[in-house]
Amino acid sequence: MIRRDKYLKQLTEARNNGFPKVITGIRRCGKSFLLKEIYREYLLSDNVPDKNIIIMELDDDRNVKYRDPLEMGEYIRQLCSEPEMYYVFLDEVQKVYPIVNPNLTEGKHIPARKEDSNVVTFVDVVLGLSREKNIDLYVTGSNSKMLSSDIVTEFRDKATQIHLAPLSFEEYFGYVGGYEAEAIYSYMQYGGMPLAVLKKDEEKKEYLRGLFETTYFRDIIEHNNLRRGEELDELCNIVSSATGELLNSEKIANTFLSVRKSKIDKQTVENYIGYFVDAFILNEARRYDIKGRKEIGALRKYYFSDTGLRNARLNFAFPDEGQMLENIVYNELCYNGYSVNVGSFDTIEKNKEGKSVRKTNEVDFFAQKGMRAYYIQVTADISDESTRNREIRPYVLLNDQIQKIVVVNKPIKETRDEKGFTIIGIADFLLRFIK
Repeated sequence: MIRRDKYLKQLTEARNNGFPKVITGIRRCGKSFLLKEIYREYLLSDNVPDKNIIIMELDDDRNVKYRDPLEMGEYIRQLCSEPEMYYVFLDEVQKVYPIVNPNLTEGKHIPARKEDSNVVTFVDVVLGLSREKNIDLYVTGSNSKMLSSDIVTEFRDKATQIHLAPLSFEEYFGYVGGYEAEAIYSYMQYGGMPLAVLKKDEEKKEYLRGLFETTYFRDIIEHNNLRRGEELDELCNIVSSATGELLNSEKIANTFLSVRKSKIDKQTVENYIGYFVDAFILNEARRYDIKGRKEIGALRKYYFSDTGLRNARLNFAFPDEGQMLENIVYNELCYNGYSVNVGSFDTIEKNKEGKSVRKTNEVDFFAQKGMRAYYIQVTADISDESTRNREIRPYVLLNDQIQKIVVVNKPIKETRDEKGFTIIGIADFLLRFIK
């Protein structure tokens, strides 16, 4: 079994807290497995009787009756009628359809239309069940109906959200073992989607391609009522190729024009990017003025929640090692609880003509967690002197006490160079340094 200790800890800490636990995350990242296998096993080991763990799989045809929210609520209450604690898992809760308030329909349960306002939804039932003193409720659902923005809007501060990501490198390596360098290369190529990890390499490729074609795009198109998917598809390819590059809607629109020979307006670009972020496919890193201590500008970097998904968009054709390393470092920092920005600062320098000019310098990441703060540069190799000078140049210009790190794709342990900068191999950084 692949261990998901971080998320198990979050579940155990939220146990019996009086709020429903809503498990979110990109499709196929293991939400149902986390609840029905890992967390259930934990509860059994803590002497919870099996009969007190109730799992309702709403995508099962035997449970179609309970896709009616009020039928589901009544049935769960009947199952939990004894004065003891019950743990209820509602899986694929998006299958529950809204109905018109029966008080307005002479008691009849009539499916609601989009224009109906007085309706009963799964949210009402989830909140109602969670108020029962002997029910501890856990909910999972698919992205087409349970996107990140929807969860915030629907539940506000009335639920505990636990966000599940694909396997981190720590989780991946804990499962596959072997040599760290080989594991890094495989993870860089195929990522950490749990089912992909269990497959052979060629099977991994087909599986990851299929996730986009048959699942993720369909979810986004359905949820946002898009009529065509061609622009969405091309936009995803553009962002895949530009992983880790500073982008804004205008730059993406111009790239779209050069690739497709057709125009797409900036607002549409922003909307589409937002759809990918909401579906947990992309994450956004904003620029941060290191000296001014504030977020700045419209430029962003976008990283995929899983490197295998990014490579699937490019048909696994010659993935850029530097981009993938940067993506992995970003994901792992977030997994370990850091807030992560793209570092930026300006300097005044002399140009070739001797005139003073303003120059913007970039640090790949400025990462903070509690009292810890790091500047981080990520590179495939620094054995070449020009590459090394380019990577450490921002550090030379920065005159502060924050630890400055260069992460390289080499099997080396932590060292210090002559300027006091930390040089560290990717595996040592991910598995030890940032813990």
